[in-house]
Amino acid sequence: MARFVDVHSHVVPSGDDGAKSVEEGLALCAEAARRGTRALYATPHVWPQLPLTQDRERDVRAAHAALVAPAARAGIDLRLGWELTPSAALLDEDPARYRLGGLAAVLLEISFRGPAEPARLLGEHVEGAGLVPVVAHPERAESVLANPGIAVGFAERGWLLQVNATSLLGRHGEEEEALGWRLVEEGLAALVASDGHRAARPAALDEAYELVLARVGEGADALFDGSALAPLAGADRLDLAERR
Repeated sequence: MARFVDVHSHVVPSGDDGAKSVEEGLALCAEAARRGTRALYATPHVWPQLPLTQDRERDVRAAHAALVAPAARAGIDLRLGWELTPSAALLDEDPARYRLGGLAAVLLEISFRGPAEPARLLGEHVEGAGLVPVVAHPERAESVLANPGIAVGFAERGWLLQVNATSLLGRHGEEEEALGWRLVEEGLAALVASDGHRAARPAALDEAYELVLARVGEGADALFDGSALAPLAGADRLDLAERR
């Protein structure tokens, strides 16, 4: 039964390291649906070296629009957001531009290398705009691996920690796996998402769900069904209510 809400993927072609074509994106959506996902947020990277120019945004939105109907026929409600890598330039922008669909939330990552301070500043900028930071895969960040208290502090602020399904499956390394499970089992993680990029790394949550269910029991559902997003739903509220 389709029940998962996946808040992080790269299934819409955008010039980043995710899907390279609408056809590839549709194949990823179909695979996600086959494996239990109902709502999928495409979150193209916004990197310092790949900013969201007007031309790029136009092209991404056109690609998303081209995918919405065929994805729906495959069983996927495909929504559009962005994944922000911290940069000074983003602190001068309105974070609302980068919202996750109709949610009062913005997905941002802690850079894999270097300090977590830029992510904190960006998160505070998002928070100052009345939006909630969703912190992508903190278990993969060098700074958090060295000091897990960074992730704890973000969670205590009410920021939503999103752990990658692939981390829980051990596909990013033993340390990342251990920290991902710590965040899940200590109740610090709010969401598990696929961060799916391509056929070899699909937008799939089913394997991780079964593992989390075995280790934490019924609490697994809230990590995979979008429960943490319900208070932020806004324009997406109807869809979330219908799903639940």
